[in-house]
Amino acid sequence: MHSDIQWIEAIAPDMVDMLSRRYLVLRTINWMAPVGRRLLAQTLGVSERTLRTETDTLRKLDLIMTNKSGMQVTQQGQDVLVGLSHFMDELMGIRQKERQLAQYFNIKRCIIVSGDSDRQLKVIGTMGEEVNQLLQQLLPEGRNIIAVMGGHTMEHVASRLTNKLGDKRDLLFVPARGGVGESVAIQANTIASQMAQHTGGKFRSLFVPEQVSERTYEPLLKEPSIQEVLAIIGQANVVVHSIGEAISMAHRRNMSEDQIKVLRSREAIGEAFGYFFDKKGNVVYRIPRIGLQIGELAHREIILAIAGGTSKATAIAAYMKNIAPKQTCLITDEGAANLILKKVIFYSEVAF
Repeated sequence: MHSDIQWIEAIAPDMVDMLSRRYLVLRTINWMAPVGRRLLAQTLGVSERTLRTETDTLRKLDLIMTNKSGMQVTQQGQDVLVGLSHFMDELMGIRQKERQLAQYFNIKRCIIVSGDSDRQLKVIGTMGEEVNQLLQQLLPEGRNIIAVMGGHTMEHVASRLTNKLGDKRDLLFVPARGGVGESVAIQANTIASQMAQHTGGKFRSLFVPEQVSERTYEPLLKEPSIQEVLAIIGQANVVVHSIGEAISMAHRRNMSEDQIKVLRSREAIGEAFGYFFDKKGNVVYRIPRIGLQIGELAHREIILAIAGGTSKATAIAAYMKNIAPKQTCLITDEGAANLILKKVIFYSEVAF
């Protein structure tokens, strides 16, 4: 059965091409603003002459404006982007890709946002907005304990949550695992605090070192304050986390060169919850941190995994295919999704 888009393409293919082209130009200006014509043309892979035709039209329609700094989208242009977003996602095949990925990974749901967060930082913010909307749909009324991980992606997610999440809900945010040692802004404690602030909820902190020896680990577990927070984490019905590229995460955590050599020798490609894994999802190295363990995820009602960018595609695919519980919802971007689909689905499960 034909979709509405297919009928439109059948009778007016030129209109669909023009709409897609102008929408892409408008969206890219919005991501890069203020931006000059030369840089925009290079980003889109078109000539400046071709681009000038489209930008002149967008300017006449009062969708963009130009000043000394470059081009930027007007409020009317912002409204057009919002109004067309779902239609354009369908037109560009994003909804179909979401269904394909969810089916391949055998997970509850996949949401793909336009763009590549490796190239356009604003895409991460868009993923954060999707997280906010998804939580509004999924969170039950009443008490919710939300365990969150740290990281740059999670920092952006926290900034996009709104107080609407707190309507008829008692929200308590807790760090999923201990991790004092990273930059303060991206520690799980800070993320939990920011999420609570934006939603009108509450938060609890877990102050333990990023990496501790087994000898140090045991007495820490006996501390009353740590036991109390761990008990709360154990009751969490929601987990929100990201997925990292192995070596980048190792450097971020200030792991030693010897440890990094081990990761390379064991072909680690991704990381989540302090667990480093290879392309088959086998855990090849683990940081002994206090808090939520991967094996405990299966008992959580709602799990959101947020990760995007072509650089993370391999790690995302390995984690989602081999480790993620079925109730996981993946929020990613076109950069990662297109590469995963190209390698995994269209080429009969080519190994990552």
